[in-house]
Amino acid sequence: MDTEPTPLATPITPAAREIKPTWDDNWGETTTAVTGTSELSVSQEEVVGLGKEIQDRTQGFRRYLPLAVGLCVGLLVLATPLVFLLLPAVMWPDRLQACGAACEGLFLSISFKLLILLVAVWALFLRPGRASLPRVCVYRAFLTTLTLLLTMSYWLFYGVRILDAQDEDYHGIVQFAVSLVDSQLFVHYLAVVLLELRQLRPCYSVCVIRSTDGETRHYNIGQLSIQRAALSILEYYYRDFPLHNPALLSASKHRAAKHLAGLKVYNVDAPGNTAGAQPGNGNQSRAMVSAAAKRKDSAHNELYYEEADYERRVRKRRARLVVAVEEAFTHVRRMKKEDERASPSDIMDVREAALAIFPSMARALQKYLRTTRRQHCHSMESIQKHLAFCLVNNMSPKAFLEAYLAPGPTLQYGPERWMADQWTLVSEASVTSGIKEGTEFLLRCLDFSLAVTIKGIPYIRLTEEYIDPKSHKFILLLQSETSV
Repeated sequence: MDTEPTPLATPITPAAREIKPTWDDNWGETTTAVTGTSELSVSQEEVVGLGKEIQDRTQGFRRYLPLAVGLCVGLLVLATPLVFLLLPAVMWPDRLQACGAACEGLFLSISFKLLILLVAVWALFLRPGRASLPRVCVYRAFLTTLTLLLTMSYWLFYGVRILDAQDEDYHGIVQFAVSLVDSQLFVHYLAVVLLELRQLRPCYSVCVIRSTDGETRHYNIGQLSIQRAALSILEYYYRDFPLHNPALLSASKHRAAKHLAGLKVYNVDAPGNTAGAQPGNGNQSRAMVSAAAKRKDSAHNELYYEEADYERRVRKRRARLVVAVEEAFTHVRRMKKEDERASPSDIMDVREAALAIFPSMARALQKYLRTTRRQHCHSMESIQKHLAFCLVNNMSPKAFLEAYLAPGPTLQYGPERWMADQWTLVSEASVTSGIKEGTEFLLRCLDFSLAVTIKGIPYIRLTEEYIDPKSHKFILLLQSETSV
């Protein structure tokens, strides 16, 4: 039976704009249980807190370590050609040959190439990380190692053939620096192919199933490692999957517990349960089993009427909410017309208008969210902010209600609902290995998990069939006897 909650606030008039409605942000009914422990005992929360504290200390280090390594390698790559050009001019300037017009043209070439390389390295490698992966990316490690080997090789050749011999041909030294910059540009091109272009072509179809409610989505991805595929799937999850609501699963659990409570279990092998001692126990047990079987047969009827009653209450609350919101928006339009004729000192801003009309719809909105078990997803502050946004952009009541009538994707709600740092990748294969046909892994969270299955996109063969344009032509013969 639904009980009518007490009014939460009263409408705010322009004369009393400074009065704000007092309403607890907690939409649901919560209960706090306080238990006592001894002074020498250690609770489970404290044990979990110790591990979380250590994880928080290393999280920042793991997040910014790849960025720091990329920054150091980038500075080494960009500074090496300049050092190659400056060392001869500093160590033996009197013995260097004059640099002609061709050499000066190489200076211009190396300047623009270094500028292009600087922008390319910044765009590809010096980006903040989107996630913290459990293992190092194989291609990034390979490219970093290749870049270091290339730079060290040039340094060894430069030290043996130029520094030790004190080469006097400055034009050749400049060409040597230009060749280093060209090699670095080709390595960057290889990085673009491996890190960006290789994964663009879809090769696999991914099936993602949420373990609690069975919500399923399908995506096409390219050649990726397991950990990179898991990262892409989580990005798709926050965009496409509706918000996980554990409150919707409590109804089925309550129904299962109610069914199990109606069954009684007897231990026939227990001592004292002899047929001669209690002759009527056999008939009584058969009667209990038959009654339980009848309740099991009528379980589908209970489920049907329960769902029908729930849908009826949801439609009722929704109708009341729609009417309340439409009346509130109509009142706002009427106030806007009155403000056009009023003096500037009496005009209400958008925030005040949202506070003024919110109490008139708050009761209906709260009852609807409680009926649909989504009251914990929306706070009073977020609703008022969304209402002010709709008023500023002159949106309709339907546009305002769309955020509450149906569950939206996870990113629509606050960061406390994202669980962005609470995912665990469970895979039998190495997470750095590439995905292939039949690969399966699990993305585990606190309340649920995502089961991922990989299937290859089949090879598609198209054939062409030529149709002669003259084959589908016909001749219409007209006769004088017909009416045509």
